[in-house]
Amino acid sequence: MGTVSLSLWLLPLCSALFFCISSAHFFPARFPSPIVQFQAENQVSVSSPKGFYEEKFFTQILDHFNFNPQSYQTFQQRYLINDTFWGGPEKNSPIFLYTGNEGDIEWFAQNTGFMYDNAPLFKALIVFIEHRFYGKSVPFGGNKDVAYSNGSTLGYLSSTQALADYATLITDLKNNLSATESPVVVFGGSYGGMLAAWFRLKYPHVTIGALASSAPILGFVNLTSPYSFSRIITQDFRSESENCYKVIKGSWQQIEDVASQKGGLKRLRKSFKICKNYISGGALVGWLSTAWVYTAMTDYPTPSNFLNPMPAYPVKQMCKAIDDPTTGNDTLAKLYGAASVYYNYTGTATCFDLDDDSDPHGLGGWSWQACTEMILPTGGSDEESIFPASKWDFNDRATFCKSYFDVEPRPQWIPTEFGGHNIKRVLRRFGSNIIFFNGLRDPWSGGGVLSDISKSIIAIVAEKGAHHVDLRFATSEDPKWLKEVRKKEVKIIAQWLSEYYHDLAHISS
Repeated sequence: MGTVSLSLWLLPLCSALFFCISSAHFFPARFPSPIVQFQAENQVSVSSPKGFYEEKFFTQILDHFNFNPQSYQTFQQRYLINDTFWGGPEKNSPIFLYTGNEGDIEWFAQNTGFMYDNAPLFKALIVFIEHRFYGKSVPFGGNKDVAYSNGSTLGYLSSTQALADYATLITDLKNNLSATESPVVVFGGSYGGMLAAWFRLKYPHVTIGALASSAPILGFVNLTSPYSFSRIITQDFRSESENCYKVIKGSWQQIEDVASQKGGLKRLRKSFKICKNYISGGALVGWLSTAWVYTAMTDYPTPSNFLNPMPAYPVKQMCKAIDDPTTGNDTLAKLYGAASVYYNYTGTATCFDLDDDSDPHGLGGWSWQACTEMILPTGGSDEESIFPASKWDFNDRATFCKSYFDVEPRPQWIPTEFGGHNIKRVLRRFGSNIIFFNGLRDPWSGGGVLSDISKSIIAIVAEKGAHHVDLRFATSEDPKWLKEVRKKEVKIIAQWLSEYYHDLAHISS
């Protein structure tokens, strides 16, 4: 029988990919992660017969910030490059650089079309750099068992080291290409978007501007409410149908009640076509939560295959399944129909494995980052939430991280290193040339920059937008509002480049 693979990853007593159940609380584990094996929508692959991207490696230093002998160890960092449209160094043509996320870089290249779509216009070179400790860019001889073995090795996995990697690699690449005067524009979505924004702030001599899409740079402790994430998801479903909202909201207690009855687990297993003979109520709750969360995040206006194959506007389709009169008052049937929009839209899965811990895109390192610096408090749910009411508690995260990694999280480090408090007052004085895009249907937008900071730090907000939808490959089916968002982004980037070339021609070094 066919199965749908469900990645099970960390935080306390995980029973779901994104949310973990512990003492009736939900804990966020990571940024978007795949549930099934990816099938590239646009067949963009480093192994394409046309050589869409060429895979290369750069000898990268292990530690950029210390000078002890260990720091001078090196590893091979992967990057993907496409020079099809590049105007070349003679014309100082630009370089479009993607600041890689928490996973295999091919996955992000396959799902990020904005750079490729607009490279012909700007005659740009396209580069995707893989984040250290992910994909093939693993220190300590490329051996993940060694690199992930303990805090001594994982300690080199951090956002600051990653940003230094990007600066080092792109500087070397420009020298090798005799393109030292070619301007660099950085792009990123989600965590990659955070890195893009921070890269512009920390390395303004390396990049002239950044497009940071769905980048929750304000989503940290004492900056954003831990309830905003679930509130946005709740609103996404409630805006489609009040009945849809009520069914999901009331389902948790019903699942618990069924699970506690004699033969209840067997009934749940049959209702949701669970492959194995044994399931727990908590695992099922986590499985459903994952579907609601990720569908809200990727509520794209066109069919997609970023996380799973899904139709256009999948939240609407979920609510149609829940509101379907043919299921009568059978809540379990309604939930199964809705969850199938996420887990089985193609109809090829015959059952579901809730215990599969596969990680097809190499995202496991995020657990370390979520236990050290990336403390994103998204686990609170109020009484109106479609999830059970719960209170986010930093101590729960700290306890888990101490027991699992023997490390104590530093919730204030990111705002200290990159800023966040009073961001409008601060960045308008020293920051420039950053576009922050956020779609308000994306729960991560609660920690995003939603209004302009200055004339050159621009916020583009789309009411119907989902998680970094602007960076996806353009299609003829894209709605007008999305086309307008991209046009605005292209216009701003063109202005950055125009100003750069003007300065290059008129201001001596």
